Amino acid sequence: MTAETLFWSALLSLAPISELRGGIPFAVASGVPLPAAAAWCAAWNALAGPLAYLFLNTAHRLLYRWAAYASFFDRFVARAREKVRPSVEKYGYWGVALFVGIPLPFTGAWTGVLGAWMLGMGKRRSMLAVLAGVLMACVIVSLVVGFGVGALSFLLKRF
Repeated sequence: MTAETLFWSALLSLAPISELRGGIPFAVASGVPLPAAAAWCAAWNALAGPLAYLFLNTAHRLLYRWAAYASFFDRFVARAREKVRPSVEKYGYWGVALFVGIPLPFTGAWTGVLGAWMLGMGKRRSMLAVLAGVLMACVIVSLVVGFGVGALSFLLKRF
């Protein structure tokens, strides 16, 4: 386990596209024991939530001063809210946690925070939901890495 491996696995876990879905397999493939890799990558992925809120609050405040952005944003959020309102009203913060916790493309801490922020959900409870989702994703990815990719073969349709 080298400092370089830990650096790259932390960076992958913090990045919006890969998150811990990329960090854990990289760390394990680089020789980090699975429990240590899971804990390390989950901790870094959990930092994505506060960083995303910081970015959204700062960037949005600056960009909202421009009429074109404000108009686009208001229309975009209004449509998004109407589409997801039934799900949010039904599942609330548990829906955010499940969305973040299912390790599929574009379902992670960054996207979960963006969705919660757009819908005006409470920051503290959203952050807890995102953290719960990160922990769920950590368990799922760790199981897949630990048992091998064949562990998910029951999800694949064979022709």
